[in-house]
Amino acid sequence: QVQLVESGGGSVQAGETLRLSCVASGYTGSRVCMGWFRQAPGKEREGVANFDHYDRKYYRDSVKGRFTISQDSAKNTLYLQMNSLEPGDTGMYYCAVGYSYGNCATRYYYTFWGQGTQVTVSS
Repeated sequence: QVQLVESGGGSVQAGETLRLSCVASGYTGSRVCMGWFRQAPGKEREGVANFDHYDRKYYRDSVKGRFTISQDSAKNTLYLQMNSLEPGDTGMYYCAVGYSYGNCATRYYYTFWGQGTQVTVSS
């Protein structure tokens, strides 16, 4: 069983910065996908950034150049550096880990999820 705990969310103005963290426990190191998702009220949960099983990084188009995903394996921690935040980035942000091969940008290949951390960006 893998437990994921996110932190670092908050309320900021457009153009500001946040850094999200996700600490994993019970982590085997054999994961296929690891990434960040977000969900705004009334909308589907969408992929934001992820690593695949080759540790390649993927970003959704709307965050490219502004967000950076990284990991510290020694600390079992996943990060999401979010710069130049926009109101459209508002939502609950979740980290997730999956052990099935597939498109790591989609939520269907993820098994374990954190409880989420809220990000609110005002204009």
